[in-house]
Parts: sequence; C-alpha cells; structure tokens
Amino acid sequence: MEGFRDALEQVRSVLLAASEAAPPGLYSDTELLGAMRELESLGRLVDARRLEFAGEVAERSRRELGGERLSARMGCRSASELVERVTQVSGAEARRRVAVGAATRARVGFSGEPVEAQFPIVSTWLMAGELGADAASVIVRELGRAGTVADPTAREAAERSLVAEAIGAGEGGPVRCTADELRIQARAWAAYLDADGPEPDDERAMRRRGFRVGRARDGLIAVSGELMPEVAAGLTRLFDAHLAPRAGGGFLTDEERADPATQAETRTPDQQRHDVIAVIVASAARSGEHPKIGGAPPTVLVSVRAADLESGHGVAHADGVEIPVSLRAARHLMCTGGIQTVVVDDAGAILQLGSPERCFTPHQRRAITLRDGGCIIPGCTVPAAWCEIHHVIPDESGGPTHPDNGVMLCWFHHRTIDTSGWQIRMLRGVPHIRPPAWLDPGGTWRIATKSPTRIADQLRRRRERSQPAA
Repeated sequence: MEGFRDALEQVRSVLLAASEAAPPGLYSDTELLGAMRELESLGRLVDARRLEFAGEVAERSRRELGGERLSARMGCRSASELVERVTQVSGAEARRRVAVGAATRARVGFSGEPVEAQFPIVSTWLMAGELGADAASVIVRELGRAGTVADPTAREAAERSLVAEAIGAGEGGPVRCTADELRIQARAWAAYLDADGPEPDDERAMRRRGFRVGRARDGLIAVSGELMPEVAAGLTRLFDAHLAPRAGGGFLTDEERADPATQAETRTPDQQRHDVIAVIVASAARSGEHPKIGGAPPTVLVSVRAADLESGHGVAHADGVEIPVSLRAARHLMCTGGIQTVVVDDAGAILQLGSPERCFTPHQRRAITLRDGGCIIPGCTVPAAWCEIHHVIPDESGGPTHPDNGVMLCWFHHRTIDTSGWQIRMLRGVPHIRPPAWLDPGGTWRIATKSPTRIADQLRRRRERSQPAA
C-alpha cells in the first residue's frame, strides 16, 4: 500500500516538474502532438487504476452486505455516491467508473471459486494501459444492453472485435478507433447480438422506458428519454390540442394569419411544445391530486435577495436545478405562488420568518375563472385550468391579492408580460387589454374576457343598442 502511494507521488512529482520545465507553448507542432500522445498513454494507465478502484468499492458495497456495505458505513447511499465524494468527480463520471470497474473486475464467488470478469478482454487491455476508459465504457454499456439473451460465443467475438478496433489492431489498424466511432460499431454489434431477442417488444419497451433531466447548458436544462407509445400518443394529443389553429398555435390558416389577434404568435412549434409542458407541470402541481412533500403540494422554492429584487440586478436560485434563474423568472413565480420573507443575520441565522403572502385562494381563483374564462390575451385559448393568476398591480407597488387585481394568463404570456408589449389594466374590476404597438398602432384598450356567459351578455347589449327605439 505504501509502495503504491510512493510510486504515485513520484509520478506526480515528475509530471509537475516536466510541465513546469517545458510548457506546451514551447513545443513544435510535431513535439506537441507527440507529447499529447504520450500523456494520453500515461492517462490510460491512471484511468485503468481509477476504474479498478471504483470496481473494488462497488464490490465492497454490494447490497447483499446490508448495513456492512462500505458505502453505508461511509454514510453514502451507493458505491457511486461514495466514489463521487472521495474523488469530487461528477455523479455521471462516478457512475461510469463504478459500472465499468465492476464489469471488468474478476472476483471470488460466494462459494469461494474465482469468477471471471464480465468483460475479460476489455479488462486485460484496460489494465495494460492500451484501452482507454471512454472506449471501455462504450463497449461495456452497448454490449451490456444485450444482457443474457446474446450467444456467449458471439458476444465474446463482439468484445474481441471492438477491443481490437480501439487499440488499433482491427481491420483499420494501426489507426485507433475513437470512442465515438467505436460507439457506432458497438451499437451495430448490440443489434446483431439481440435482434429483438425472445422477449416481446412491449417487454423490451417497458425495460427501456425512461425520462431524464440532464445538466445545465447555456442557461437551459436538457431533457431526454424514451416514452412508451401510449404515453407519447397522449402527450402528442395534448400538443395537438394546444397547437392547433383554433388554440392559437403555430399551424395557422391564411384567414387566421390575416387576423391581427392571431398575428401576435411568434413562438416556434418547439417553443410552444415547451410551454405546453410548462402548463402541464404547473396545473398538475396545483391540482392537489399528487403526493405531498413535507405536508404541502409539490412547490418550487425560489430564493432571492431582497436587495437584488429592489435593484433589478442579480439572480435567484430554485431548488432542484443547478443554475441560477433570472429575476424575471423569480418575479413570475412570486406573482403566481406568493412570497415569504425570511430575515437572516450576517452569520446566516434566521431572525424572522414571515407568513406566506400574496397567494390567491381557491375561491378567488374560481371567481376569476368565471370572469375571464381563460388566458385573456387575444388569440390564446389556453383553458382556465391551465392558467396562472397575474397581479395586474404588483405587490411591491401596493397591489392587493384580490379578484379586482388578478387576471388569468397562460404560462407563456405570464412569463413575458413585462417584455411582450401587451398591457393590462383594471377598470372597476374589469380587465382591459391593449395590444403591442406593432400589432395595434392606435393603442386601443378593449375589454378582455373568454367567459362564455360574459361574451353572451356583451352580444345581448350590442343587439339592444343596435335596435331602434320603440
């Protein structure tokens, strides 16, 4: 053990000294690429030991060990979490190391007999420093999809072929296959090994179904996954219902494009589908039909400094996502879900906890629903059940949480009300709306409602005014 640590320290010292003596900027083109190749060779040896140690952690954290699992004794839920905390790598990288390390590790069975590694050829070349961690991960992941349905002889041939391509000993040798190129070949092998297999397609689909929320990139959170066909069909019908021409969507007829009320739609179909997902999530959380968290409906907590809100500069933070959200998004959520003031001192101790404020009650929401009938923006027919309640006069400006100061807006129009150009005012408790200048240069204020009963009343009054006096 001490010898291994001493060797690592020597390698580290030599590498640091070499880097300081000859930084990459001093190399010629040929020297730069040659040094990079040698450094990668060294890195493969290091990566092999990383995977080996992660595999050992996984072995000592087997479920069969119960409370004696290494991960449990260290206060972690799994082997990958323990690896993540010890090494400070990402959760995805820790899971990869554990998966590859466990699949390339020979072990001892319960009866004491030696058990060969699941991928022995990968293990051999990995430990020799010839096979990179990325390539090993691709082979383990893609061939592992075939599971137990693949013929063992064919699977060994696939593993041997892929390793040969990765180390430059295959048909394309001596050029090594990159990890991305290897992934294409590995998927072809996986399809060959399990050409639908003995299981029905539905069983395979049930096993592969999933939905993943990814990491932040450029201010957005990526999502991916595979849906069961009936779930995808239901989601598609929801999209169709809200993106159809009569729903103010992007697939408009010529007559509808000529109508100024529908020309306000500038979103792409992809953006509109995003907004449909947003209102599905919001309405589901608001419905009260889902499990509670801590005795309350699923609620997104957003924290923001009062000074940042007042100055208009800064960011807010939402639990569940790793990137900050804009103050505009924070104000949107505050308008919809209310605000609770928490006062802390410089050391972080809570000095004062205010009561939740500015939430429209269910009774108020029902009254506003009957009055407005849905999103009050012309051309938008998102139903009332999917809408949010917007404070026309913000709370910080003295606006009350009262039906006379609340109107229904869909997620998109609520999120963009401060920048879209649409203006809203209340006259004697009645919402009035004015379109953006580019849509209505005259700036005409008009009563806004989607309520069938109110529209019927308006038509009756028009008829009465148009009839000659008796």
